[in-house]
Amino acid sequence: MMRNAFSLLIAGLLTISSSMAQEPTTWRGPGSSGNYPDTGLLKIWPASGPEILWHCDELGDGYSSPVFANGKIYLSGAIDNVGYIYTLSNDGKLLWKASYGEEWVENYPGTRATPTVAGDLLYIYTGTGIITCMSSADGKVVWKKNVMKDLDGQNITWGVTETLVIDGNKLFVTPGGTTNNVVALNRMNGQLIWSSKGVGDKSAYCTPLIVRLPARKLLVTMMEKHIVGLDAETGALLWSYEHTNEWAVHPNTPLFFNNSLFCFSGYGQGGVKLDLKADGSQITKGWFSKKLDSRIGGAVLIDGYIYESGDNTRDWQCNDWNSGEQKYASQAIGKGNIISADGLLFLYSEKGELALVPATPKEFKIAGQTKVALGNGQHWAHLVINKDRLIVRHGKVLIAYKIK
Repeated sequence: MMRNAFSLLIAGLLTISSSMAQEPTTWRGPGSSGNYPDTGLLKIWPASGPEILWHCDELGDGYSSPVFANGKIYLSGAIDNVGYIYTLSNDGKLLWKASYGEEWVENYPGTRATPTVAGDLLYIYTGTGIITCMSSADGKVVWKKNVMKDLDGQNITWGVTETLVIDGNKLFVTPGGTTNNVVALNRMNGQLIWSSKGVGDKSAYCTPLIVRLPARKLLVTMMEKHIVGLDAETGALLWSYEHTNEWAVHPNTPLFFNNSLFCFSGYGQGGVKLDLKADGSQITKGWFSKKLDSRIGGAVLIDGYIYESGDNTRDWQCNDWNSGEQKYASQAIGKGNIISADGLLFLYSEKGELALVPATPKEFKIAGQTKVALGNGQHWAHLVINKDRLIVRHGKVLIAYKIK
């Protein structure tokens, strides 16, 4: 009996260890880079566009993307003023849905944040500023924290739009304001690990980026008026850089490459390359381009070139990472969001255009195009690639396209 009990204890500890060690999901793919590892994809689409493998029409309203974990698909959506986690099989069948409480119902009602899944636990941040930790197996609520009330948070106008970032047992979130500007919580119970006053800005929609340097882990995010860099272990503010625009909207996660950051936002503000000191403690300005002003569409870096869609310029652009020099600009389709895989760019415009473009600085050449006809509302959700499928969320509908 003692031996059996000991064996069960060891098995249980191994299960817990495995669960805690599982890599958490991230918005916009590995490292929040927008670059996906799939290979052998179609280089040219059929004239009618890629084949639709399946679509699920039973989802609530929202602008967030799905994530893939535990052999399932997780997505947030809202019905009236209630937010739900929808869990689907890999062939798009609804397995279960669970409510996590009140969601954003004012301008552009629906969910904003993409769920974050780490093993047995799932985390969702509402447009009203509440973090809910749930079981990823059945949606049972484990703990909640009202970031606006409990941490004196201050957000800009149109609801919280930030996907939670996890590193080990730390959960990072940016309440904004003068008291708990950026914080790390214990992801198991929601208790505060550290709090930074930052520079006192409001939170501004940005999903933070973890940068792993030899000397430290750096947490980088964009607030209402500044880009900030903090020590991810202690919360110490290392540096800040002023970056403003007309509406204080900064939803694009920065890019990191070769010890430099590219931080960018819309409304004509543009993007700046910041060069880091080796230990991440200081920055110097590399270059600035007013044209690189993606509002909500993100960007990708491939072979030393940045690809993104402008806001005021409305151009799809390619710029050199080292110098900022523009290689091309095209308005062949409307502005929108971008991801990449296998040397290809996958574009989703605000007009509902879905396009395939080879990732080369030489030219912008469409190798396939279709129209997303299913779904409702704005075409704002970022694309995802999983198991050789292009996954598109348009309002209440999730669509899987065959791209291999």
